[in-house]
Amino acid sequence: MTRIAVVGAGAFGRNHLRILAASKDANLIAAVDADAAIAQQAASEFNCQAITDYRQLAGLCDAAVIASPTSTHEEIATFLMDAGIDVLIEKPIAPTVAAAERLSSKSKGRILQVGHLERFNPAVRALEKLVTLPLFFEVHRLSLFSSRSLDVDVVLDLMIHDLEIILALTQSEPEEVRASGISILSNKVDIANVRLAFPGGVIANLTASRVSTERVRKLRLFQPHQYISIDYGKQELLAVGVTPERQVQFLPAQVTKDEPLRLELEHFLECVRTRQQPLVGGPEATRALRVAERILTKIEEHARVVEQTIATSSLARSS
Repeated sequence: MTRIAVVGAGAFGRNHLRILAASKDANLIAAVDADAAIAQQAASEFNCQAITDYRQLAGLCDAAVIASPTSTHEEIATFLMDAGIDVLIEKPIAPTVAAAERLSSKSKGRILQVGHLERFNPAVRALEKLVTLPLFFEVHRLSLFSSRSLDVDVVLDLMIHDLEIILALTQSEPEEVRASGISILSNKVDIANVRLAFPGGVIANLTASRVSTERVRKLRLFQPHQYISIDYGKQELLAVGVTPERQVQFLPAQVTKDEPLRLELEHFLECVRTRQQPLVGGPEATRALRVAERILTKIEEHARVVEQTIATSSLARSS
C-alpha cells in the first residue's frame, strides 16, 4: 500500500482523509496541520499520526495530498517533491502562473497531480465520449456563500473547474477574453461573467458566483446536430441529436454515479504505483490558471471603467 499523508486538515482536507483512511490501496500515515488541535482531532478520527510541520513527512511517506491554502502550495509541494514524495495539489495549482510553471519544472521524476475534481465526475467522463466538434458552451456554477477559499477570487475558486474542462475539450486556448466581475461579501471577486472566443469560432460563456441563493452546477454544449447538457451535482447527462430528416432523437448516454473525489484519489494512487502521467498534471493545471489570470486581468480593466463611470456620474449630479 502507498504510504500517504494529507497536508491541511480543514474542511476539504478531511474529505481526503476520510477516503484515504478507507482505501485498500493506501496506508494513511498522518494528518498535517499547522493548528495542533485540528491535526490532533483529525488524527484521532482517522487513526493516523498528528503532525504540525509538513517537513516531518520526509522519509515517512511515499505520497501526499496538499489541501492547504493556495498561497502555501508552491512552498509545500516543492519541499515534498525534493524529498522524493509524489503530490496531489488541490486546485488551483498555485496563486500565479509563474509559481505553477516553477512547480511543473520541479516535478521531473515525481507524480504531480492537481485536484481538478470535476474531470473525475462520471457525467464529465461520459461527456468526453460524446464530444466531436464543440462550437458553443454555456456554463453556470453558482454556490451559497461560504468562508472557505476566500483567499482566492471566484474565478480561481469555482470557475477554474469549468475552464480546465473546456480547454481539455477544445484542445486550445482562447484568442479573446471578455470578463466582468464584482466583490460583494469579500475583498475578492465573488461573481464573474466571462466570454471566451477560441480559434475556429468556438465560443464559451461562463458565469460563476459564490453569493447565490441556490447551488447550480451545469454545462451545456452545442456541436453539429447535437445538444449535450450535464448537471455536475446530479451526475446526469442529456444528449439530444437531430437526424438528417430533422427528427429530434435522444442519444444513449450511460452515467454510472460515483464520488468524484474517491475516483480522483484512486487515479492518484494508481499513478503513484505505475508512474503513469495523471489526467490533470502540472501542464494542464497551469494552462487553466493562465486563462484564469487573463480573465482576472480583464475583470480589473472592467472595474476601472466602472469606477470612472461612477465618478463621472457623481460629479455630474453634484454640479
